[in-house]
Amino acid sequence: MTADFSLRQLEYFVAVANTGSMSAAAVQCHASQAGISTAIADLERRLGVQLLVRRRARGVFLTEAGTRVLEGAQAVLSQAEELRASAQAEEGQVAGRLTIGCYATLSPFLIPPLVDGFTRLHPAVDLQFVDGSQDEVRQALLEGACDLAFLYDTGAEAGLACTTVRSNRPYVILPAGHPLAGSDALSLTELADEPLIVYGSPPMESNAERWTHSVGVKPNIRYRTSSIEAVRSLVARGFGYSMLVQRWPTDTSFEGLPLAAVAIKDPLEEVRVVVAHAANVTLTHRARALAEYACETLSLPEPPGGGTPTRGT
Repeated sequence: MTADFSLRQLEYFVAVANTGSMSAAAVQCHASQAGISTAIADLERRLGVQLLVRRRARGVFLTEAGTRVLEGAQAVLSQAEELRASAQAEEGQVAGRLTIGCYATLSPFLIPPLVDGFTRLHPAVDLQFVDGSQDEVRQALLEGACDLAFLYDTGAEAGLACTTVRSNRPYVILPAGHPLAGSDALSLTELADEPLIVYGSPPMESNAERWTHSVGVKPNIRYRTSSIEAVRSLVARGFGYSMLVQRWPTDTSFEGLPLAAVAIKDPLEEVRVVVAHAANVTLTHRARALAEYACETLSLPEPPGGGTPTRGT
């Protein structure tokens, strides 16, 4: 039996479900609000169920039937996009739209080299990205808002399939004039009495507390901030020390003040960066290609002066 509804109607319905309002969906889909409303009303008529409950000035919410239809609609749109990409691609070419998510702190380290390197290899891929907190990016994966995501492995990635792309050991940053700033490595016990500046976005705060407790130190947390550059600037101004995972390409703070990075000699576990996807989703050819590219390149050392690591080296 031929379906008597259109992909455009499904697209509008998914947009309304994701944004929570007709007006927001209209902006997202570059359509009129009246057009969105008419299309969904016709879709409801053709399916024989009410999908949304409209509330004046309060947006919409899904009915029970709408919740069931939403999952199927997302799957149909995904399959249609894959069909379009396959049809448009030349033989052996990777093509189509691909959205990746990234934990916000990892974005400046991972997203630029990925976008640069992958789109050079596969110019027919329309690569988009979103970033946010670990929970926001994880939810985007589970809801189908992105195809792949780069996250820290916390051991609680329920519903996700994860592959490690990079591992880093935590290290300490100190003001350049600190007595231990010139050390090759130090123990966290040497900083036991000093104030700790914590990056307050999960999972880093819990990591910092776990690392200090593992060596018998009760952390003396002085400041928490959700800005990683604020952490580095506070340390550079002498307000305390901090522990980070990713290595900055500069030894100065946002304000241009000097910082010292010192290795930690305590046996702390490495922190893994993973590329993840929803476990119940079959990856498209382009998503698999990006995951493979990430595993090949993100573990490589960055060339002097920055840029994209050379594939296969």
